[in-house]
Order: sequence, then C-alpha cells, then structure tokens
Amino acid sequence: MIAPLQAALTARGYTDLTPVQTAVTDPALGHADLLVSAQTGSGKTVGFGLALGPTLLGDEPLFEMAAAPLALVIAPTRELALQVKRELGWLYAETGAVTASCVGGMDMRDERRALARGVHIVVATPGRLRDHIMRGSIDLTAIRGVVLDEADEMLDLGFREDLEFILGECPDTRRTLLFSATVPAQIARLAQTYQKDAVRVATTTGERQHADITYQAMMVANHDAENAIINTLRYHEAPNAIVFCNTRAMVNRVTTRLSNRGFPVVALSGELTQSERTNALQAMRDGRARVCVATDVAARGIDLPNLDLVVHAELPSNFETLLHRSGRTGRAGRKGTSALIVTPKVRSKAMRVLKGAKLEADWIDAPSADAVRAQDEARLLSDPMWTDPVTEAEADMVAKLASNFSAEQLAAALLRIHGQRHSAPEHLSDVTGEKAPKTRAPFGPSVWFSVTGGRDDGIEVRRLLPILCNAGDITKDDIGAIRITDDTSYVELKADSADGFAQALGPAMQIEGGATVTRLKDVPDAARQPKPRFTPKPKQQGKRVWDENRSAAPRRKPKPDAAPVEWNDDPTPRQRKPKPNAKPAAPRKPKAETQLEKAIKDGSVKAPKKPRHKAGGKGKPTGAPKVGKYNSKKNKARRAAAQGGTQPPRRKS
Repeated sequence: MIAPLQAALTARGYTDLTPVQTAVTDPALGHADLLVSAQTGSGKTVGFGLALGPTLLGDEPLFEMAAAPLALVIAPTRELALQVKRELGWLYAETGAVTASCVGGMDMRDERRALARGVHIVVATPGRLRDHIMRGSIDLTAIRGVVLDEADEMLDLGFREDLEFILGECPDTRRTLLFSATVPAQIARLAQTYQKDAVRVATTTGERQHADITYQAMMVANHDAENAIINTLRYHEAPNAIVFCNTRAMVNRVTTRLSNRGFPVVALSGELTQSERTNALQAMRDGRARVCVATDVAARGIDLPNLDLVVHAELPSNFETLLHRSGRTGRAGRKGTSALIVTPKVRSKAMRVLKGAKLEADWIDAPSADAVRAQDEARLLSDPMWTDPVTEAEADMVAKLASNFSAEQLAAALLRIHGQRHSAPEHLSDVTGEKAPKTRAPFGPSVWFSVTGGRDDGIEVRRLLPILCNAGDITKDDIGAIRITDDTSYVELKADSADGFAQALGPAMQIEGGATVTRLKDVPDAARQPKPRFTPKPKQQGKRVWDENRSAAPRRKPKPDAAPVEWNDDPTPRQRKPKPNAKPAAPRKPKAETQLEKAIKDGSVKAPKKPRHKAGGKGKPTGAPKVGKYNSKKNKARRAAAQGGTQPPRRKS
C-alpha cells in the first residue's frame, strides 16, 4: 500500500481493513477492471480510494501539479457525491491531491472555474458531468480510472444513457471499477460492454445479510403506529436515528409530530432545495438534530455519524429497499438496530420482505411506557458522571446544595430535571398480532343420523340446524359435524343426546317438511371426507320436498311471441317500416311542353338537326367559341343560332 494512504488510515483509526477493502487492494489484481458486489456500509468508498491509488500515483508518493483530471468517481445523488469527496479528501490529503465535485443544484460557474484551475479527482453525478462534457468544460483525455459507485441505483434512477455517454468519451486505456450492492442482468451487460476482462469480486454472502445489524419487528395496533415511533426513539436514545417513510406527506406528518414532542428533528424529502438538504445533514453531523425523517430517494447514499437506529415507519416495497435502508447503520464495524413498525394489516408483507432479504427478525411488542421509564432509570443509574470527581468550579455549589437540602430532596429534584429533558412516552394498546384460532373442546362419543334430502333438494346447514334443534329438543352444542351430499344429509350428535333426540321425534322419526331421520350404526363415508370449501347453491327446480310450507319462487312468465309484422310479409327489397297515419304520396304532374316543342309537334316548325361535334372535342357545338365564358350572353346567342340553323352574330370590328 502507498505510504501516504497508509498514514491516513492510521491517523483515522483504521487498524484492520474490511473484507471489501482487502479484496480490492489485493496485489494479484494489478490494474484489472473490477466488478465488485458489496453490502451497503461495508467501506466501499475507502475501498475504491485505495484501489485507485496505484493507478493514479504509480510508484510516486505525491501527485504532480494538477491539470486535466486523472480519475472520475460517479455517484447517483448529490449527497453521496459530496460524501465521497469528503472521504477521498482525508484519504489523499498527504498526497497533494486536488478534488472537485460536479453535482446538480450547485453553481455550474464555480465548478467550471475549479476544473479550469486543475484537479486530480472529480466526483460527480451523471447528469451534471455530462453537461460539463458537452460544454467542453472538462478534459477527459488524461483519465486513468473511472469508478461507478452504487451502479445499480444509478440504473434504477434512469442514468443509463448518461453513463454510456460518459464512458464512451473516456479513453479506452482507462481502468473501470464498478461497485454495486447487487449485480442484476443490466449491471452485467453494462460491465460486459464497458469493461475489459473484469474480475468479479463478491464479498456478500447469501446466508446472512448485515451481520452487525439487529432486526426487530415491533407489533403495534393500527392506531398506535406513530406512538410506537416515539416510544422506540425514547427507548433506544440513539445519538443519531433515521426514520424512513414512503411519501413526502408522511415525512411532513412524522416530522411535525416529533417536533411537537420535543425531539430535535430534521426532514429530508424531494421537495427541499439543495441548501435546505445540506443544512439538514449538517445539523445531524454537528449534533443540533438527533432524528432525521426521510424518504428512500432523499436518503439514498447518505452516511451519518453514530447512526445506531433505523426505524421503518412504513414498510419498504421490496427487500432491496429494506437492505438499503438498514445499511445506514451498522457501518465500519459498529452495531446497529433496524426496527420495523408492523401493524396487523401489514404483518404478512413484513414477513415476505424479511424472507426475501434472508433476514431473521425478533418479533417483539413495541416498547411500552413502563419499558421506556425503566430504560431511562437504567441509563441514569449507569451514567459515568456519578463517579466523576468534583471539580473546583463545582465545589462551592455542591457544598451549598448539600448544606441546604437533604439527599432525598436532591434526588427528587434530579429526577424532575432529568424527566423534563425528555419527551414523555406514549401509552400503547395491547396487540396480540395474529388472532388466536378459536378452540373447541373435544366432541366426545357421537352417533350419526341420516336425513332424507340433500343438496339437490335445496337443503342448507343454516336452515337444517334450527329444524333439528326444534324437532329434537336439543341445542347446537349437541350437534357436531353436518355433511350434505346430493341426495342425503348426515348429522352428528353427542351420544348422551341421541336417545332423547330420537324420542322427541317420535316413532315416525320425521322432521319439518316430511324428511325422515334414520339412526346409523357406523360413521357414513361422507363424514370421512374433508368438508368442501365451497358448495354452490343448487338451482331450485320446484318445491322443496323437505319443506311443504315453503313455496317455490314464482318464475318469470315468458313474453308472448310478437305478432308478425304485415309490412315484412312481402319480400320486396329495401322494405321500410310504414309510419302510422302516413299520407299517400301525391302523383307527379306531367312536365309542361314548351312553345318550340308544341310547334314541332304541330309540324309548323322543323325539328333542328343534331349539332356536329369536332373530332376529339368535348361535345360542344361547332359554333361555340373557343375562348371566353361558356355561359356568357354572346355564347348563349351563338349556341341558339347554331341550333336554329342561322348564322351566329359576328363581333364588331
């Protein structure tokens, strides 16, 4: 390992490397491209920072003067990109590396000036980096290494085209490191296209996910979900905690509720501006806030210090989201707790998500008010301040308190002051999770009876049961199983009630409707078969034989056949339905003859000859003009003269 990087790790308190850091820094890998799959929070940022060292520095301990960038680190979100920049900043501090960030929401002019001054490592989001490339603000000719951090999330967010464009602009001699929590088919295709003989490094195991995280599924009543969040935060009193919600509206609701109860809380959602998001995260880092309420997208990739508790106010939609949420805690060897708030409505979904993630959770009740108070007392008694020596600045006040008040008064005042600093816990309703199945005492010895009539006769359990109770002077507790076949029904009675039942029916052994009841010696075959889950109701063909007092429902009388339509008897084509009271059509009047037609008919005038047409003409008379309007007065006169055999008028010269 390069000496400045080793010194930075030692100064940071690193004694051992995580599995992913050890795997990617293996000298046997050389400068090969890597496809790394590792869990969230496994130290991937420091891992690819160490892996890039030999590629960027070679054998030199320090960088040369900054010019064109040597490495690109691409992250899906602004927060993750800025976080990666901070991590690489302290890791490469002793090498003289100059790092710059290019992320959305920041001033592009400042980024352009930083690139113009010269940088060694650029950390960027895909969209903003593509903008700089297209504007010519960044020179990629000297790129030696490219890192795609959280590649699966970038593809999920729709950055595939941007990534392909960026990788296509980089030199072919680059080294490409692709880090992803999972390696689906689209990640494999991306690696096959833009990596050369990539070495697959897998540090995840399918047996146990997030071994440093304790998963708890807390059962609460439907109306106590928000109260359970308050009690969970109070019970653990983690230095930093994050509460995940599925929607912005739920984030605002939970944030308001926690703020009203006195929790130092901030919110992260898509509706916040970049400055508001930055201020919220900074408040969590410097201790001004202790609880962060966020959506999945807004909290993607963020790393908060001392984050020991993750609360799922609403269950994630899939197990991948559960792993990404829970991966915010239990990082760098620290222990963490992931608590799922589970109501009876979503219990099955919680079990399905945990099973998909191959996780085993402790199913417990949410912390009650008494449990929170007991935990407060335990923390107070175990506080190391009880054994701290009294300082000189405190000595005078301690003496005054001891002389003016008794030990009991001091202890009571301490408890009151301690209680005022914390929000009071909420009282939760008792919840049992799943409803316990109803248990029935063993039925004991029994006797079976058969009843004439079955499913085809319309017999149903809901009507047969009261008839048997009334006729046999028994209760429903004396009746066991009832099985109804197509033609016969079978009833199970307690052995000590069978004789009284038969005596109440009388010698005829009949019940209402005339159905006959017969005592059986053995259990019928129908009783040995399982009860059908669904029995369709039969279609009533008439009166039920076992109930003479019940008449069959009257059927709808069919409509009488319509009388034939007279207008449809004549098979003439295109018939039309006659209108009522239609008047007969008036006969057409003959066309009146013109004076010319009358003269020709009388013989006083000879009929004009048919006009001659020009060969190939359009059928116009010979005397018709070749030019001008066809229906002008002169043309009409010429056509009339041509038809009458006279000479058409000449145009005056």
